[in-house]
Amino acid sequence: MSNVPEDLVYAKSHEWVRVDNGIATVGITDHAQHELTDVVFVELPAAGRSVKAAEACAVVESVKTASDIYSPVSGEIIEINPNIVNDPGLVNGEPFGNGWFFKVRLSNPTELQDLLTPASYRTQIGG
Repeated sequence: MSNVPEDLVYAKSHEWVRVDNGIATVGITDHAQHELTDVVFVELPAAGRSVKAAEACAVVESVKTASDIYSPVSGEIIEINPNIVNDPGLVNGEPFGNGWFFKVRLSNPTELQDLLTPASYRTQIGG
């Protein structure tokens, strides 16, 4: 069974969100990284880019496939994680820690209500 931390909210497309003072940190879930298998390349959006909820804004490539990563929330990307560009394996090894993708300054915090609770996400992935 995949790890589903209780302090996060989740998108149906398998991204997680941790909010602190109006800033959302976004990554992909343990379930998603497991399905992708070994991540070998990550393309991140540029800091300063505006994104809308459910907009594709990053790409991960694994030995198996390439997948879009969607922003679960709307706002401005204020920071990206260069560590996963240099070491894509962090996405597999630490999906909820050092494997985060980007940070978004929320423009519409009410969108968080549309995301899944940990229990709902566990149900979605059959866990």
